[in-house]
Amino acid sequence: MAALVIAEHDNQSLKAATLNTVAAAMQCSPEVDVLVAGSGSDAAASAAAQIAGIRKVIQIDAPSLADQLAEPLAEQILALAKNYSHLLAPATANGKNVMPRVAAKLDVAQLSDITKVVSTDTFVRPIYAGNAIATVQSVDPIKIITVRTTGFDPVAGTGGSSTVEKQAAAQCPSKSSFVSRDLTKSDRPELTAAKIIVSGGRGLGSGEKYQELIAPLADKLGAALGASRAAVDAGYVPNDYQVGQTGKIVAPQLYIAIGISGAIQHLAGMKDSKVIVAINKDPEAPIFSVADYGLVADLNTAVPELTKALG
Repeated sequence: MAALVIAEHDNQSLKAATLNTVAAAMQCSPEVDVLVAGSGSDAAASAAAQIAGIRKVIQIDAPSLADQLAEPLAEQILALAKNYSHLLAPATANGKNVMPRVAAKLDVAQLSDITKVVSTDTFVRPIYAGNAIATVQSVDPIKIITVRTTGFDPVAGTGGSSTVEKQAAAQCPSKSSFVSRDLTKSDRPELTAAKIIVSGGRGLGSGEKYQELIAPLADKLGAALGASRAAVDAGYVPNDYQVGQTGKIVAPQLYIAIGISGAIQHLAGMKDSKVIVAINKDPEAPIFSVADYGLVADLNTAVPELTKALG
């Protein structure tokens, strides 16, 4: 049977994570459909139709789906579930919000955060903050899956020409309602989609030092800003900067870790980066175990020199 990918979007455009999830779905089934559920989502549906290799786009448009709350979105997925052997969503905040509800309603186990598809019923996923890798097999008739997007290269977002099939929304007597959303606006790249990330840790000593040392280096590189949990807990930067098991999972082309010791939780969120550079004065810091390039130096001296060298 076919696989269904639940697209992540803002009603106007697709989020990049959708393309990685489609790549995983194509390893589960040769036939992949994409669900775009939203309100005023014609633009997002049209963008989904351009994804290379998919069979069709199912668009469900209703006011109740404008903010893609778990209850109404889950009902749309459940209405379609019998036609699919695999239901996949990115392992993002949205995917983690709705897919467990779908799994519970179908009375099947969820396969969370997969990084590899071995076969149609067998998958690989990290456990214990990435310290162990589990290969799990599911005998459930419908596989409910969230995809760690860093584990799959995205499919092409253009070149496809699939049809858009509009369907009526399933009814859902929801007990929750959307109240408000506070978005952080920045000219920098979004953390999970950035090709270069510069992260700072507790070794910086203060939020002022973070802005003095990390921000100028990120500006020179056109990079996103990240941080360890210790730096976030200490109040150096906002929560949305956090990289790690309890923050954001990233895999940029270049990850620069400054003043970050490399706790297991942080490594779990960035160790799939293509090139890792670490600057830390402690030669025994765990971050050096995953770094491609390591510099044992005082960050107060090394970082300004690096920033200046970049012109």
